[in-house]
Amino acid sequence: MSLVVMKFGGTSVEDPAAITRTAAIVAGRVALGKQPVVVVSAMAKVTDSLLRAAAASEKGDRVAALEISAQLRQRHRETAAQLIKNPASSTELIEFIDQKFDSLDEVLRGLAAILELTPRISDLIVSYGERLSSRIVAAAFAELGIRAIAVDAREIVITDSTFQKAVPQDALIEKRASENLLPLINQGQVPVMGGFIAANEAGITTTLGRGGSDFTGALIGGALEAEAIEIWTDVDGIMTADPRVCPDALRVKIISFEEAAELAYFGAKVLHPATILPAVKKNIPVLVLNSRNAACEGTRITSLAPHCRSPFKSIAVKKRLSIIDVVASRMLMTHGYMKEIFTIFDKHKCAVDMVSTSEVSVSLTVDSNDNLPALAADLGQLADVKYEGRKALICMVGDDIRGRNGMAAQVFSAIRHINVRMISQGASEINMSFMIDEDDADEAVRSLHAAFFQDPDPTIFDVEARRS
Repeated sequence: MSLVVMKFGGTSVEDPAAITRTAAIVAGRVALGKQPVVVVSAMAKVTDSLLRAAAASEKGDRVAALEISAQLRQRHRETAAQLIKNPASSTELIEFIDQKFDSLDEVLRGLAAILELTPRISDLIVSYGERLSSRIVAAAFAELGIRAIAVDAREIVITDSTFQKAVPQDALIEKRASENLLPLINQGQVPVMGGFIAANEAGITTTLGRGGSDFTGALIGGALEAEAIEIWTDVDGIMTADPRVCPDALRVKIISFEEAAELAYFGAKVLHPATILPAVKKNIPVLVLNSRNAACEGTRITSLAPHCRSPFKSIAVKKRLSIIDVVASRMLMTHGYMKEIFTIFDKHKCAVDMVSTSEVSVSLTVDSNDNLPALAADLGQLADVKYEGRKALICMVGDDIRGRNGMAAQVFSAIRHINVRMISQGASEINMSFMIDEDDADEAVRSLHAAFFQDPDPTIFDVEARRS
């Protein structure tokens, strides 16, 4: 059985036209003899709207919350009505939509009464986006002749109870996928599930964190040992840089799991960082494709990629970072001192991107957030502390960077007009990173791209697109 998991993002299911395009793509896979399992995000901007409704309810503004819900209800009803022409099917689907929004409105009213938005309630509220989109998409597929069936992802994707960023339980997911998905697949049906949403063993709704629909696709692909995992988005694949910053950016045709994971973690928004992990475990190739340009081959992510004569594959940028400087002239080399520093970061659940040490100081980079003053106050009990915001991390990923003579000199010569705050290469042979002011990020990317992608390797990059 040639099983493929196809994940479609919010822009691929944002309206009737997008859903119809998505149906054609899935029908094309079926025509090729593939057996698809489809994972969909909420319709574009729906999750943000649900979060706004939750925030309004928490403040006691029930009217505003219910108005947002009413607008979403109307959008989903109109989408269903345009897609489903069979009267009986249309009536059934619109009744389902109304039932779900009636349930959501009850939750919002209750929240407006208690005025406390817990992570558990937040997960329940945002889950409505995928629960609705998956049902609408399944009905639209069926209308267009695909043997689709809606499946509640919460019955398959089992996690712990860490609400808002739950940890998947792989063994349970494999068991549920075998019990609930394989029978449908063996009957030639196309399961359609919501991404991002899950449940703990008690059946209480959890979520995998923002961007978690990619993660769902990879988890299902791993559980079913799929032939491939396809991530359908609104760009042609992984690019050498953000095309909005570098209009001459090229599509990367093939890249390794390791390189893609580095790019995803350090800001390449086309892929969620966790997506790679289940695929790596089962050695399942991941394809990043464009639902608005289905003929494009996209980017193929595999365990091993061909050697690239160009030093770098892509440049990623992570913005809204802060640098924390911890200065302790007498204690830095004391046994256990670094442990004390990282214990404080652990206490505040603050992840560190980059670390640099000198004889008397430690510099660390973190996401800018509201916890920084409290974190700095705790660190201040150990040493002198200061922090600066509005920083950006530039991550350059490529093949065997450390083994190429003079590479650092070439990189920093290309951006000699920009002040570099921190530099890191470390143990990785595929990643060179440095910190600069956020305002300089776009200029740095353009300068680096001009320096390193003038003569791209056609084996790795889509050079034909530049010529055309």
